[in-house]
Amino acid sequence: MMTDVKKLMVVVPCYNEEAVLHETLRRLTEVLQGVRHKYEGQIVPSILFVDDGSRDATWQLISQFQQESPLVGGLRLAHNAGHQHALWAGLEFAADHADATISIDADLQDDVNVIADMAEQWWKGTDIVYGVRKDRPTDTAFKKHTAQAFYHLMARMGGDIVYNHADYRLMSRRALVALMQYPERNIFLRGMVRTLGFNEGYAYYDRSERFAGESKYPFRKMLSFAIDGITSFSVKPLQMITYLGIFLTFASFVAILYALVSWAAGKALPGWTSLLISLWFIGGAILISLGVIGTYVGKIYSEVKRRPRYIVDKVLEPADAR
Repeated sequence: MMTDVKKLMVVVPCYNEEAVLHETLRRLTEVLQGVRHKYEGQIVPSILFVDDGSRDATWQLISQFQQESPLVGGLRLAHNAGHQHALWAGLEFAADHADATISIDADLQDDVNVIADMAEQWWKGTDIVYGVRKDRPTDTAFKKHTAQAFYHLMARMGGDIVYNHADYRLMSRRALVALMQYPERNIFLRGMVRTLGFNEGYAYYDRSERFAGESKYPFRKMLSFAIDGITSFSVKPLQMITYLGIFLTFASFVAILYALVSWAAGKALPGWTSLLISLWFIGGAILISLGVIGTYVGKIYSEVKRRPRYIVDKVLEPADAR
């Protein structure tokens, strides 16, 4: 093998994806073989499936793929660690086995043909290439608008992320090694990668429907993910509590002054409406504030325990990545 051969690894986190894996492998193999042919063997591709504690036949399929194709390898996590941690496990493995790494979900909503564009930009010297969705024609109106609201809110909160970019990206080895130096357990990769500062590129595509299976991100998980992203990269929610406290203090002084003036003028009438509204408003503000503070305290708690992000149960190395 030539000494200047570069290894390109595609990391695919999977959770209960048995319905789509055959097609995912077929499409990825087709694209990667095209990349290998284009660069006359100077880029050697491989695929690493990361099984995030699936309860179906996902790992059995990965094991079968690894026996049948030199492109394929697999990591099996001992327990479901969550999408971001499963992706981190694959990236950590790739940092030791590849010169560049592409992360993509298994559901085929992200266009795999963009991999060729990413590889070309990397070949020309780009360290990070973001896959950016041009449009979301298959998303419901609710999902589309909530996603857009999330990106706008992150920008307002000071989070530096690429608009309409998820976790479909290419990273060179030096960028990935730099990312591996981040010690935190509360992972939000979209924001973390952007802080690296290496030269960047963009590859645009249209988002498709999930090929098969069910979405692993219902509204509850999307909301939790958004909260994690905001609280991982911004302290503005804490600052907003301060501003809210100042506003309520000022409002209370105004209310007290109004009550004293009304009492002095003999216009004070007994009533419960204004009192009830005030109590509900102040009580709600206090609970929201405690919730925001509790979120940050919870993150501190999980960080100081320094528990491992994941536990690897089994490793199957791709033959072409050795």
